[in-house]
Amino acid sequence: MTADLARLAEILGRELEDGCRDRVVTGGLDTYLRLQARDEAPRSPLLRMVAALPASGYRTLDAESRRAWLRRALATLAAEAAGSGRAPPRRRAGGGTGSGSAAPPRGRPAGAARREPVPIPDGPEALALPIASAGVRAGKATLERLERLGLRTVEEALRHFPYRHLDFSNVVPITQLLIGREQTVRGRLVRVREVRMGRGGRMRSTEATLSDESGASIRVVWFNQPYLTRQLREGSEIAVAGAVRAFRGRPTFDNPDFELTGADGEARHTGRLVPVYGLTTGLGQRTLRSLIAALLERFVDRVPETLPPALVARHGLPPLSQAMRQLHYPDDAPSLDLARHRLAFDELLGIQLGVVRRRRAWRESGAAPAIAEHRAARGFVQELPFALTKAQQRTLDDVLRDLEQGVPMSRLLEGDVGSGKTVVALAAMLDAVAAGRQAALMAPTEVLAEQHLRTIRRLLTGSEEPPLGDVVPLPYLPTPLRLLSLRGAARAKERRDVLAALAHDETPQIVVGTHALIQEDVALPRLGLAVVDEQHRFGVRQRSALRERARGPEAGSDETDDAPACHLLVMTATPIPRSLALTLYGDLDLSVIDEMPPGRAAVETSWLDGAERRQAFDRLRSELDAGRQGFVICPLVEGSEAVASRAATEEYERIRRDELPGRSDRVALLHGRLPAREKDEGMARFVSG
Repeated sequence: MTADLARLAEILGRELEDGCRDRVVTGGLDTYLRLQARDEAPRSPLLRMVAALPASGYRTLDAESRRAWLRRALATLAAEAAGSGRAPPRRRAGGGTGSGSAAPPRGRPAGAARREPVPIPDGPEALALPIASAGVRAGKATLERLERLGLRTVEEALRHFPYRHLDFSNVVPITQLLIGREQTVRGRLVRVREVRMGRGGRMRSTEATLSDESGASIRVVWFNQPYLTRQLREGSEIAVAGAVRAFRGRPTFDNPDFELTGADGEARHTGRLVPVYGLTTGLGQRTLRSLIAALLERFVDRVPETLPPALVARHGLPPLSQAMRQLHYPDDAPSLDLARHRLAFDELLGIQLGVVRRRRAWRESGAAPAIAEHRAARGFVQELPFALTKAQQRTLDDVLRDLEQGVPMSRLLEGDVGSGKTVVALAAMLDAVAAGRQAALMAPTEVLAEQHLRTIRRLLTGSEEPPLGDVVPLPYLPTPLRLLSLRGAARAKERRDVLAALAHDETPQIVVGTHALIQEDVALPRLGLAVVDEQHRFGVRQRSALRERARGPEAGSDETDDAPACHLLVMTATPIPRSLALTLYGDLDLSVIDEMPPGRAAVETSWLDGAERRQAFDRLRSELDAGRQGFVICPLVEGSEAVASRAATEEYERIRRDELPGRSDRVALLHGRLPAREKDEGMARFVSG
């Protein structure tokens, strides 16, 4: 016998003290007893205790009957502990009871030493144990599949949270089932058989007919799972949960989750919310549920609390161990919501601490150039053919105040498309170059970098065409400004010339580029201000790498670590609620341009799902018929520009062929891998209408 009788007595005692409510162990007392009773010897006191329960289990007893059974069970355990002193029978292995068996357990050669169990530490150290050493039933194949999920230790398994739950408690009569919805029915199996499906009958499946108390029946199919015919017997009571489909005009369940609920059933989850986990090939839900339930029972109480008690109390949070238990096997929907709230609180707190740490490290990383003279910024603004909006002026004042400080600026500038973020950034960059520093603007794509370069030329010279020698004389700068471009598609000689100018030329410089700006051979020794557009497309590492370019290709050496830090301004057109911005970008101060320039219509955003694609293209066609323009963006969250270009090309061909067959001459393609001449022509055509 291997059941821990002392542990069992402790659990039964806690159940008695808790009012016999069947909630002291995960999955209920029936689940715990069944797991402990596996392979027990016939005379085991545990089996005698289980035999004293009704076939339907402890959960079906009323409170008084539960109390009586618990007292008898505790008396049995006490008598066993105070018995004659003979060793209790060991768990049977290979058919014997163990102590008197002459044959070794099956699978172990005669004379082979029995593997000693790994001692389990008492405290949180136990969470670092490999699952194989945690004292739960898991074979070699199961352990290999768990490892494919990244689950090697007890803690990793406990933190493998379900992505949803099945509600076995909300039972729907078969006659009231709705097609397409996740629902649960409970009833009796009146027919179970193996069937062959597919071409040539190669797919062996299990088909069953389930009838509920009203007499209505429903077809249930488990595809490619013929072994279920050995587990499901006609006459068994069962609960099934899943999406209801239509088959020949009648409702059916395809591959639903199920639990046996009668005398021969497990009854582990029925009547409560059942976890659904992410799986891998060969690992079933029921196997993973049983494993995690066993690990929860043994180890979840050892999960250490990570928050101060006062903080937990102030926010009405449950203890972390309780939240983890409830996130797997919640008592009810409110308990699940509270557990999710606790884990979300911990996750967001971790993010907040991380961004605060980054902010502190950034500000303490070295002195930044104090740019107190704003003659260039003011001169630029005065030369503009339009007046800044109040929002632009307010955010520009925020940026200029930051530049005056001796610590590195770290500011997020948020504003809708067309709100004038580039004007604010350019004014700050001109102040930086007037102070003898370089300014850099980094964009995520070649097209956006080219667009920024054209906008800067137009704001400074009134024309998008490159000035002679890329040099612009400005009345508010003592020396002409040099505009440079550094992009991945640049020719080798052009790139070498730009790198040499950045590293050695002392003239005022603004460089516009893509990720090419943060490559190791780039040196920006006088970098005073870095501007990053589309903040969400760059991570902390890319922002830091741009700053490191101020230290040159040998960043990190003793000679270069004393280089002054640069100021950082990041821009985004993504509307981010202030509370979320402070959470995700807490290392950045926030300025918002919340006003559009006169004459520009407010941006109207509509969200359409995939089923409403036709509606979106109908709107596009109506705009084209009215003489206006539109564009279709092919987003790529992660991946190379080559992949993005291929996606854009395929969509371009589809739109010309399927959406705008009579207007194909008005459809143009623009992506970063096009030759520069074609990109220029495409953008010029769009601008000219």
